[in-house]
Amino acid sequence: MRRPLVAGNWKMHGTRQSVDALLVALSQQDWPEQVELMIAPPALYIERCREALAAGPIRIGGQSCAHQAEPGALTGEISPAQLRDAGCEYVLVGHSERRTLFGESDEVVKRKFAAALACGLRPVLCVGETQAERDAGETADVIGRQLQVVLDAFGVGGLAQGVLAYEPVWAIGTGLTASPEQAQDVHAMIRARLALLDDEQARMVQIVYGGSVKADNAEALFAMPDIDGGLIGGASLNAEEFGAIARAAGRV
Repeated sequence: MRRPLVAGNWKMHGTRQSVDALLVALSQQDWPEQVELMIAPPALYIERCREALAAGPIRIGGQSCAHQAEPGALTGEISPAQLRDAGCEYVLVGHSERRTLFGESDEVVKRKFAAALACGLRPVLCVGETQAERDAGETADVIGRQLQVVLDAFGVGGLAQGVLAYEPVWAIGTGLTASPEQAQDVHAMIRARLALLDDEQARMVQIVYGGSVKADNAEALFAMPDIDGGLIGGASLNAEEFGAIARAAGRV
């Protein structure tokens, strides 16, 4: 049985003052026991978050990592080993903003996935199509390409050590959201693709949805059979909203 995961990506938001206030509010939420919880704050605030939330169920993740586990001359980068040392248990890899704004290729994403696994982190592999690709009927091809490079290296079993996040690029930060049925169709397509390679492991892979998830649409999305929670953007910066989303996951 797959447990739902509700993860918050804070992106480049927060100051010491606002982060401290958010951490206090998060610590006051009523969290469902059956839901895995994670937040990915800016790297500067990882230690602050880990210490403040140590007594609760929320785990910490990095928003990105270097493509190698070992130390090196990569100015400005943070290795997955350093994230693990700071108390992280997860790290996002392949987020569409990293792919489009920073030019991260499928090969780079694969190397980050590998480095994260090697350091004991759970990589959250983000995949998704643009509006133009969706309109052209290329959703399956685009996601298949993004997945295949990781599958070729690790198989479905390796993928199951992490998390998959379907994030339609057209629904990230736009206010647009795939309907529960649209999201389920893509999640089911992904799981069916994995099942062709390893049916048993495919049933174990957590596939979460990301794309303008809010408290008022979370329960309908999470009720879909192949949607195992959410990767939450802006709504994760509000403790009440994030808590409501987590509780929605706990009800389905």
